[in-house]
Amino acid sequence: MTDRPSGTKTSQLDPHARRILERAELEGIELIRFLYADHGGVIRGKAASRSRLAERLGTGIGHTVAMMAMNMLDQLQDVEQMGPVGEVRIVPDPATYVPLPHAPGAAAMLSDLRLPDGAPWAACARTFLKDAVAELAGEGYSLVAAFEPEFTLGRRLPDPGGNLDRLVPLDDSLCYAGTGFDTAHDYTVKLIRALETQGLRVEHYHPELGPGQQELSIRHAPALRAADNHVLYRETVRGVAMRMQLWASLAPKPLADQAGNGAHLHLSLWDEAGNVFGRDEELRDAFIGGLIAHLPALTALTCGSVNGFRRLAPRTWASAYAVHGPDNREAAVRVCSPLGESGEPNLELKPSDSAANPYLSLGAVIHAGLDGIRRKLDPGEPVTVDPDTAPGRYPRLPASLPEALDALEADEVLMEALGPLRRAAYLAVKRSEAAAFAARDTAYELYHHVRVF
Repeated sequence: MTDRPSGTKTSQLDPHARRILERAELEGIELIRFLYADHGGVIRGKAASRSRLAERLGTGIGHTVAMMAMNMLDQLQDVEQMGPVGEVRIVPDPATYVPLPHAPGAAAMLSDLRLPDGAPWAACARTFLKDAVAELAGEGYSLVAAFEPEFTLGRRLPDPGGNLDRLVPLDDSLCYAGTGFDTAHDYTVKLIRALETQGLRVEHYHPELGPGQQELSIRHAPALRAADNHVLYRETVRGVAMRMQLWASLAPKPLADQAGNGAHLHLSLWDEAGNVFGRDEELRDAFIGGLIAHLPALTALTCGSVNGFRRLAPRTWASAYAVHGPDNREAAVRVCSPLGESGEPNLELKPSDSAANPYLSLGAVIHAGLDGIRRKLDPGEPVTVDPDTAPGRYPRLPASLPEALDALEADEVLMEALGPLRRAAYLAVKRSEAAAFAARDTAYELYHHVRVF
C-alpha cells in the first residue's frame, strides 16, 4: 500500500476507515465534519480535509476542554477543569460516516470527546450514553429507541422595526390538511431523499397543528444509533431548508402563541427472547415506575432549555403531569398500543424535545428505567383521563428550567450517573442560560432558540 499524504498507511486502518477513504475519493468529499452535542444541546464540531482524513481518523482533531462549558449563547462558564488550559480530541466513529446531501462535497461522522491518550473524557455526552447502554446490557437488556421530532418551517426575516429577526411560518394550514402537504411538498421530498441517503429510514410525515409545523419520523434503532440519528436529523432538517432559502426550527416553542415542537421519545426493552415489554408487564411497569420517579429530574435533561418549559403546559398534548396511561396523550409516559398484529409495544416519553442533548437525554432515561427495574418501583395506577380535569390530584412536572435543575441536583441516581465533571458543567451551563433569558424579554428568548435549534 502507498502512503497517504498524512503518512498513515491504509493497511494500518480498520476496514471501516479504509472504506471511508475510498468513498470520500469516489464521492468527491472535500470536508468531513466531526460532530458532537454539547451541554447546551448545540450540535458543534470541526472538519477534517480529505487529504488529512487517514490521520485524523486515528488521532481525532484537537479541541479545547472549555467548549463543554459553553452555553447556547456562546457564553463560557466558570467550570473547574474546563478553562483555557487543557485539551481533548474530537474522535470520529467511522461506523457513522455519511455523505451530506444538503452540503455537496461534505460528509459527517458522529464523534466522541477523548483525552489525548485516547481514554474517554468524563464530560463526553456520547460516552455517557455508551456507558448507560453497557450498564443495561449487564442486566441482560438492550434498548431500542426513536425520536419523533416536530419542527417549524418558514423564513427568517428581518423585523420591520429593526429588532431581532423573526421566524415567519411557511403557511397557516390546518393540522393534517392537504394544503399543508402541498405547501411544503418540495422541501419535504428533498428532506426525505437526504435522510434516506444517510441511512435514516423515514416512517411517516404530516403537517402538524401549528403554522408551518411539520412532523417527520424515522425508524427506530438501538439506543446509540438512535441518538446519532437524531443529531443527523437535526442537521439535515436545517441544512436542506437553508439551501432552499428557507429556515427550519426544531426549537420547542419557536412561536410563543402557537403549538410547540416536541421530539417524543419512543422506547422498547429487549432481551434474547425479544421485546420484554410485550410479554412481561411487571417488568414494563417497573421501568415506567423508574421514569415516573425520576421525571422531575429527567426533564432537566430531556427538555433542557428555557424555551422547552413553555411547551409543557396542560391540555396541549405535550404532557404537564408525571403520570402514565394507555394511549393517553396528556400523560408524560404513554403506553402505546401496537400497530397491527406484527407491531411491537413501546413506551412514549412526551416531555422530550430537540433542544436537548440526545445522548444525555437517552442515557438518563436508561438510568431511570434501570433504577425502576432494580427496585421494582410501582408507577401507580394508569391514568385514563386528561389529568388536568382533576386539579391537584396528579403531580405536575417542573414548570421552569431552574425548577427542573433543582430536581436534578436532588436526584442521587442521575447525579451519580452523570459523574462529577459532567454534572458540574451541565448545571453551570443550564443555570447560566436560565439567568440570561430571565434578564431579557420573550422576543430575545424566541430569537435565540430559533437561531440555534
